[in-house]
Amino acid sequence: MSLSMYQLAVPQLVRMLGNLSSMLHKAEAHATAKKIDPAIFINARLAPNMWSLDRQVQTVSDTSKGCVARLSNIEIPSFEDTEKTFDELQERIAKTIRFIQSVPKEKMEGSENRTIQLKVPHKTFEFEGPTYLTSFVFPNFYFHLTTAYNILRHNGVELGKQDFLGEA
Repeated sequence: MSLSMYQLAVPQLVRMLGNLSSMLHKAEAHATAKKIDPAIFINARLAPNMWSLDRQVQTVSDTSKGCVARLSNIEIPSFEDTEKTFDELQERIAKTIRFIQSVPKEKMEGSENRTIQLKVPHKTFEFEGPTYLTSFVFPNFYFHLTTAYNILRHNGVELGKQDFLGEA
């Protein structure tokens, strides 16, 4: 039995976005319990030249919705990158999940044979559907998700491997 692109992408993206949401809930509870300004966490970064937590979450969102839209050959919804609170980041994640779950499986059919074009400043990348998913989307998605986890851990939020992995 082979897996469809939908089966490979959507459940995993939704699950991990949910795990990110849970980690942010823990971070907010930690900030409240320790009387720490939540902005400390939202603006935290691991190194001066790395993105802050808010940008990591936005990028996880953008990577997810971009993946599903491109593989479905539909327009990518545009979200403004203005989130500066835990509630706003939670809403961003929820909007992303709602979008992903709103795309019918049938829209992704044939995406394993579709050429995906990704335009970035000064360059356009072309991928076949499976290569786009496994060699571009997943590595980027997990990089930014892991970085968000690490920012929170580095700042004292009690997270462990199970928080990252979530419920199986």
